[in-house]
Amino acid sequence: MKEFWTNNKKNAWFWAFIIVAAALLFIMPLLSLDAGNTGDEDGFQIPQGQNVVNYYKTHGEDTTCLNFKDNLQYYGSSFDVITEYINQTFHIKDINISRHICNSLLGWLAILVVGLIAYQFGGFRAGVIAMILLFLSPRFLGHSFNNPKDLPFATAVISAIFGMVLFFKQFPKVKWYTYLILILSIAFSISVRIGGLILFGYFGLLGLIYLIFQFSSKKKNGTKLQGKDAASLYQISVKDVFKLLVMGIVICVVGYFAGLVLWPFALQAPIKNPMEAFKLMSSFDISLRQLFEGTLQWSDRLPWYYTPKYILISIPIAVIIGIILFFIFCWRKKEERFWAFFIFFTFFFPVFWIVYTHANVYGGWRHAMFAYPPMVVAAGWGFDGLVRWAESKLGINNEKLKMDNDCRDVPWRVSTKGVIVNVASVVILLALLIGPIRHIIANHPYEYVYFNELAGGSKKAFGNYEMDYYYHSTREATEWILANAEPKTDGSKVRVGTWHTASVSYFLRNDTARFQPVFIRWYEKENSDWDYAVFTITGINPEYLRSSHFPPKNTVKTIEVDGKPICIVLKREDKSDYQAFKYKNEGRLDSAFILYQQALQRDPDNLGALLNLGELYVRTNRPDSALHFLNRYTEIDPYAEVANYMTAYAYIYKGDNDKALDITRKIQKHNIKYTGAYYLAIQIYMQKRDFVAANKEFMKLIDIDRVDDQFVQVWLQFNQMQNIDAQHAYIKLYKAMAKSFEKRGKKKEAEQYRKLAGGR
Repeated sequence: MKEFWTNNKKNAWFWAFIIVAAALLFIMPLLSLDAGNTGDEDGFQIPQGQNVVNYYKTHGEDTTCLNFKDNLQYYGSSFDVITEYINQTFHIKDINISRHICNSLLGWLAILVVGLIAYQFGGFRAGVIAMILLFLSPRFLGHSFNNPKDLPFATAVISAIFGMVLFFKQFPKVKWYTYLILILSIAFSISVRIGGLILFGYFGLLGLIYLIFQFSSKKKNGTKLQGKDAASLYQISVKDVFKLLVMGIVICVVGYFAGLVLWPFALQAPIKNPMEAFKLMSSFDISLRQLFEGTLQWSDRLPWYYTPKYILISIPIAVIIGIILFFIFCWRKKEERFWAFFIFFTFFFPVFWIVYTHANVYGGWRHAMFAYPPMVVAAGWGFDGLVRWAESKLGINNEKLKMDNDCRDVPWRVSTKGVIVNVASVVILLALLIGPIRHIIANHPYEYVYFNELAGGSKKAFGNYEMDYYYHSTREATEWILANAEPKTDGSKVRVGTWHTASVSYFLRNDTARFQPVFIRWYEKENSDWDYAVFTITGINPEYLRSSHFPPKNTVKTIEVDGKPICIVLKREDKSDYQAFKYKNEGRLDSAFILYQQALQRDPDNLGALLNLGELYVRTNRPDSALHFLNRYTEIDPYAEVANYMTAYAYIYKGDNDKALDITRKIQKHNIKYTGAYYLAIQIYMQKRDFVAANKEFMKLIDIDRVDDQFVQVWLQFNQMQNIDAQHAYIKLYKAMAKSFEKRGKKKEAEQYRKLAGGR
């Protein structure tokens, strides 16, 4: 350490590294104070953290955490447990503030570790560049404020990678702190997500490549290879190979079991349950609609390039350039190729695996966030490689002294050319980062809603890609209502409608005497009782978002990123549409007609009134009047499924089944999982006795896994019309399901239904 200090105390980049790391340690927690809550925090992560703490407090008697909603027991929850323990111990009331500070500190740790890894390969300059690149990556920075799953996992993975780099640089004389880094990082990754097992693969691969490299090199001067700088790799003996194997196994085993300590589900069966969780996470069955390339698509049916494209259009251009430079400059020397390949593998393989396995991912590339820090390491190393190349071309002698095999840079005599090159490198880097810097300053705390120049920025991405998919903006919207909502004249509570009740409830928690959160859906909002409403734009049809009709006329507040709304606050001045909906359900249709007409007089774009009037006219067999209102609806929102579905019914009432079928195809094309469109088509085909066409609709439902009680009843009716008894109808169904599963590569499920069909 003394030698290290002596060799670096006059190194400008060493001091820059210290200053940047220290500054970010202060800045990041400060920035996190403004962050909103994510969609996972209030409804899932915080309650599960409390459940796990209660499990330990009651010595395992309170087992709520073992069967909590949405299979949360399959996730490690160490971050939530630790922060919940902190909140309870220190009696913190605003629990999300402390959570966000802890989250930001993990983000800072990831930045520091990225800098340390880049330093190992290129020196302090590479480390500084890498830290700046990661901090000024808006998506990563934004997630560091409040993402309690993906960000901690990314920090654990990059920390483990750092430990592996140190391990193989120090082997066979591995220092004690390297063991500690590896064990704690592996443990933390598994305690957050069982996917941390990927680190075993990384460790094993690096060890294998290390051995191959060693045995393929010629021995010179006994143990140490000649012609190497501080990155020298060592020749090893068979004894060392055995030592390497034993050390690796011990680190992985200790790290694995340490990762189960704060995971009650895993502790019930330390091998079986984590493996069960791993299998479940590998075939995640929850599917959400995602806005991608201008259309809403189901996450289990997104194109193969979803993740790589999302990364490409939402990371700084500077990082992309740095990675290109990495491939140009960091593979030249043989000893550098070893480490360059490892860093490349750690960011390439996760993305490749997502593509290869057609993984069900959503929310941009947050599930692949752990692959991003290694990308930034490569980018920082690449930029440093460019500067070193420029220095060599200019004949700049950055005098280096050999230390040990840590590959750290040492004091260099500064020449005028050296100063110019280093200053120029900083200027060029910051120039490339102007876009992210501007975005961070202009749009805080919504840094993560970022798209680079390849996507045309956030303005061009609006209506084409997801914006605030993690619902950060509900905080600002709810706080605006708290500050501006007018009290009701009858003294009753102000009802705040939203489809993110957990988050909105959190920010209303201190004023429940005046406010009451209520759950409402965007496309059903006119049918509910509310006074103000908070909606992020996630899940709203992009055609409507891009139209002149959005935001609605009763919008009183917009939360914006680069001038585009990511969240809106609605104020209800009139509830005639809600009263009309109640009349409709009560069968008082004349009163409903009158009130819906009044609602349209106040707002001709009232979608609820247009839809419900269309439905009322269909129910009273007046299809032309129904189409008048339904067509007005679809002019505003062309692909709204319910409006198009009702329009198809209106055409059936008009006797135009072909037009109705065209609309069902339109619905299916826009939303492949909207089952009503399939059943309506089946109904029409069965009336026409077109059994071939009806059967095709049934097969489509099977292909999208929509076989339920309704399906079975309609299927039996369909077969009865063809004089096929129930037994043979079931056999046909099982055969069809087996064929569908086989076509989708699900061989196990296909075999199960083939057996049910009698093996035919």
